[in-house]
Amino acid sequence: MAATTTRRLRAFKRWMRSQGIDHSDALRLIDHHPTNQQQGISVMTVCDLHEGDLVATIPKASCLTIKTSRARPVIESAGLEGYLGLSVALMYEKSLGQSSPWFGYLQLLPESEPIPLNWTLEEVESLLSGTELHKILKEDMALVYEDWKECILPLLASDSFELNPDFFGVEQYFAAKSLIASRSFEIDDYHGFGMVPLADLFNHKTGAEDLHFTSISSHLLPESDEEDNLKNDVYEYAGNTEDNLVSEEYENSGSGEQSTLNVLSTEGSSSVPSAFGDDPTVLEMIMVKDVKSGTEVFNTYGYVGNAALLHRYGFTEANNPYDIVNIDLELVVQWSSSLFSGRHSRMRLSLWRRLDYGGCVSQNSEYFEISLNGEPQVELLILLYIMLLPEEPYRQLDLTLSTAGSSNKSLNLILPGHGNIETEEVPETIKDLLLTKSVRKALLAIANIRDSFYGSNSFEDDIEALRKSCPLRERKLYHSLMLRTCERRILQKLRAYAAAAGAQLSGAVVRKKLKRT
Repeated sequence: MAATTTRRLRAFKRWMRSQGIDHSDALRLIDHHPTNQQQGISVMTVCDLHEGDLVATIPKASCLTIKTSRARPVIESAGLEGYLGLSVALMYEKSLGQSSPWFGYLQLLPESEPIPLNWTLEEVESLLSGTELHKILKEDMALVYEDWKECILPLLASDSFELNPDFFGVEQYFAAKSLIASRSFEIDDYHGFGMVPLADLFNHKTGAEDLHFTSISSHLLPESDEEDNLKNDVYEYAGNTEDNLVSEEYENSGSGEQSTLNVLSTEGSSSVPSAFGDDPTVLEMIMVKDVKSGTEVFNTYGYVGNAALLHRYGFTEANNPYDIVNIDLELVVQWSSSLFSGRHSRMRLSLWRRLDYGGCVSQNSEYFEISLNGEPQVELLILLYIMLLPEEPYRQLDLTLSTAGSSNKSLNLILPGHGNIETEEVPETIKDLLLTKSVRKALLAIANIRDSFYGSNSFEDDIEALRKSCPLRERKLYHSLMLRTCERRILQKLRAYAAAAGAQLSGAVVRKKLKRT
């Protein structure tokens, strides 16, 4: 492995020592050459590490936040906060060069992260067309530009501040937003979000983190609180939650939970002593499992699919278990309107809503999730079932609902005669009843329409292009192809799901006839 302790890495280590940032001798920071299979910084072990080992402490004063930056008077007088304020702090400190207290840290960072937010519109159109990112990314670009125009540009024109315009242009703002999107952590209620040196050097592995930050030891909590604490540990988000930089659509992907970087402050919790210290002014990095010598140490950016990873961090993972594909409600209505009148589609959609159903909602868009195994969200099945009901059963359902009023036992109205159906967890046998021949045909049609968004290249074409692309030399192409192929594979599984359901129902009918004879 051709990697060295470079000049910039040595400077960063000297800066860490000056700031009181301490890390275990068991960790080795490695600066990879871009020509290798890996690039950037990684953290390796030089000896075995064990669960519970304290491997680093980071003073909060060393973190770059609105409160610690010299730009604090500018930011607060302008009424800026959150990621917008942090972006100004980052750009300001970079404008100071070697005069900045964070120069030793900033010189280690790239100018920007290669997230799609920094791609050209032409690249977004050609590489991401049809993917979950295409529409939301263009909206994000417009929002970020408006933020710069409305909030940053006036700072340059103000006589009250002397800001170097070379560091506060729109390109610099997009670059700052990309660094914050991929590297910032939530520190505590006082500091809010900030750049945390050393912590942001650990690479990501989905659902397989080796360490995280905590100042609360679970064995010191009451037994009844331990499980809740672990859940909070796993799902405490310390990344992007403001400024619409990252869509809720991806924050809620799959599990419906937000992604994790697990930064739990000791602020306000000094009454609960840590097994590793009780200083409320520092953050601690603690191993959550054993790691062998010579192994890379990973954090996790959350339990999210490739759309979210590419959007926030600029990379994807093969075989990501949290991948999903979304089917917009608008697409379903368009499909229905191609078969029936617009009035028919509106009436059936209205009945579905009166039954208290709805899809997932994000940024004024309503959609249905298709899981990694190709299984559609049950709300989509119910909508298709209602859309395709013959007129007389539809009238009966409408009349029954009008008489009964809103019901939380709506499946009992839709599928009468099948016992008391709990709506919280729909059993597979009930899903089979919803998967009529016409519903399965609808799923196939909708999957084909959704797949057509990717353009004229076939799924096989994309697979072959991905195989030939290089993740280092053709980073944008490689990761966009990874996202496309993962999404299209899910759509293939959706088709297989519909077909398998048909075969299963046919088999059930045959068995029923044989039983009668």
